[in-house]
Amino acid sequence: MATTDDEGGHAIGSSPARIADPLLAREASRALVWALVFGGAVLLAFLAKPLLIVFAGMAFGAMIDGGARLLGRVLKIGRTWRVAIVLVLAAVVLLGFFVYAGTTIAAEASQLPHVVSVQADRLAAWAASKGFSVETANLQSLAGQLASGVGTLTKALTGVIGGIATLLVIMFLGIYFSLEPRLYERGVAWMLPEKRRGEFYITTERMARQLRHLLGGRLFGMVCEGVFTWAMLSLYMVFSGAPVPMAALLGMITGLLAFIPNIGAATSGTLMILVGFSGGTQMGFYTIFVYVFVQTLDGNVLIPLIARRTVDLAPAVVLSAQLVMGVLFGILGLALADPMVAMIKVALNRRSEIHAADDRAKALGGSIIT
Repeated sequence: MATTDDEGGHAIGSSPARIADPLLAREASRALVWALVFGGAVLLAFLAKPLLIVFAGMAFGAMIDGGARLLGRVLKIGRTWRVAIVLVLAAVVLLGFFVYAGTTIAAEASQLPHVVSVQADRLAAWAASKGFSVETANLQSLAGQLASGVGTLTKALTGVIGGIATLLVIMFLGIYFSLEPRLYERGVAWMLPEKRRGEFYITTERMARQLRHLLGGRLFGMVCEGVFTWAMLSLYMVFSGAPVPMAALLGMITGLLAFIPNIGAATSGTLMILVGFSGGTQMGFYTIFVYVFVQTLDGNVLIPLIARRTVDLAPAVVLSAQLVMGVLFGILGLALADPMVAMIKVALNRRSEIHAADDRAKALGGSIIT
């Protein structure tokens, strides 16, 4: 039996913050929930970019892990050695590429904005001759922004401009994640209730597998598209005697932008066609043919080959995520939108499996442990 004091009639020893009125207590709980939601949203807004960098590190680690697993099929050595071999091979390939083509690509990148601007003037003049009212300044601004964006991406990847610190953080995070993925997985699981840990391990294992397959497929597609584009543009010289300008740069841009579905192909194709018409009508139509051929090969051969091992994502969902992530976080958000949507889909699929299992258990009058 509760004891009360003589004046207020309140229970002795009860918390001074306790609300005796049930209605007020319920409303206070609701207010606390909304305050926590708002506070969490504000905190997420401040931490969004660092969290995106961490996710980029996880994606880079997944690529290293995928290479180490492939290497493990032929070399029965420790995981640390396999990761080291993958990193050394990647460094050698990148160094060889930039030593071989770095000077040429840097020279071509400096010419690209001028070529695009000139082609914008020609396009405006042609449209005006057909009766369309086109502001040349607007086309030049749009073309300049497009060329500037691609030039910025190219320079960032060759180490000319900033962002090196972020890239280094992503690289080191990826290396740490790839060396001991189970360590970090157990650390996160330790913070969860014990009954949720089994579900967490299953979900993260599926996420990791899908991320490896998705990014591995993206890398394979990037290499194929870049090499095919460069080879076919270079082949034009055999037929006409005149080379397509900036073939190496256009091949590299096509390969890099192939990492970003939908938007990447359209951007690289526009640049390729603009550069092609700078060398004449025949060269312009040939670049259109190259773009159509490469994208047809990608759509009918590479993507079906990759999709059999990766998450089946709706194009409209991926494009919407790219637009939102691109506006919020720039090129990094645009590049990571596809993997992020894939991870969310894996998590939602796992939740639907759990609910379906619970429904079956209730229908059978028993319980199923997932």
